[in-house]
Amino acid sequence: MKLFRKQAKVYLRRVKSATRFLLHHYPRITLISLIILTLFLYPRSPKKIEVSPPPVSKFIFLSPTPDLTPKSKNIPLPKISAEHFMILDRDSKQVMYQKDADDPVPPASTTKIMTALVALDSFPLTREITVNTSYSDGQVIGFKPGEILTVEQLLYALLVQSGNDAAEILAENFPGGRPEFISAMNAKAANLRLTHTAFTNPTGLDEEGHFSSAADLARLADVAMDNSEFARIVGTENAVLPGNHVLTNLNQLLGKVPGVLGIKTGFTDNAGQALVTLVNRGHTIILVVLKSTDRFSDTQKLIDWSYSNFSW
Repeated sequence: MKLFRKQAKVYLRRVKSATRFLLHHYPRITLISLIILTLFLYPRSPKKIEVSPPPVSKFIFLSPTPDLTPKSKNIPLPKISAEHFMILDRDSKQVMYQKDADDPVPPASTTKIMTALVALDSFPLTREITVNTSYSDGQVIGFKPGEILTVEQLLYALLVQSGNDAAEILAENFPGGRPEFISAMNAKAANLRLTHTAFTNPTGLDEEGHFSSAADLARLADVAMDNSEFARIVGTENAVLPGNHVLTNLNQLLGKVPGVLGIKTGFTDNAGQALVTLVNRGHTIILVVLKSTDRFSDTQKLIDWSYSNFSW
């Protein structure tokens, strides 16, 4: 019991001592407590996170496409006889000049451009064809029955010396014969959107319902000259076929006027003189003259004027 009382007295003294300490130091303790609490609760500065900038896009700067459109210098057009004509820049497909180019007129033997394309679409060049009959209408080579010619040789006769007999031989040997060949010519014209063109024969002889236009023939020539076989043949000045058939190109500008590479002449009484020409003097143009009284002079004047008047 005495021990308990002694421990109680010690405890009470410690309590009184602690109480006096707290009462004496209460403001200081309170301040320190507030400081500690503030430091604990106050948001610390966020840790800086290094963020890499987004990668810079790599732009590819292309050089501007050069303007290849021909620009006119307004040099007066030379006087020509053709009633219908068109000058087409082949690269840009821009019409450089035209006169009544959409009017449907007889195309004469420029028809054979389409005849050749249908034959090239339909026959291998090495196919052999036997001539069954002779022909005498218009410009002919003079093939005789029994002669054997390849399709390639017939194309030379067709395009170099404009043989009507070559056109008829190719048409008659088409699957379905001549009528189907002419249907194929018209189908190709429709596919190429030659809206002022219709064919009733493979030669270009005058016939009701057979017509084309300068604009359509320019478009047709542009397509035809993409065919390497066609381009090679129309650029040929002379050739010799079996049977001693000597061919001379009817295009008098070929080999004489710089840059002329073809392509097709034409003439009938109703059509007058016609000529489709491709020229390359650094820039390629296609010229079509229809219903002319001097197709070679007209075309040469237009060639010289085109390269003098226009710059690219």
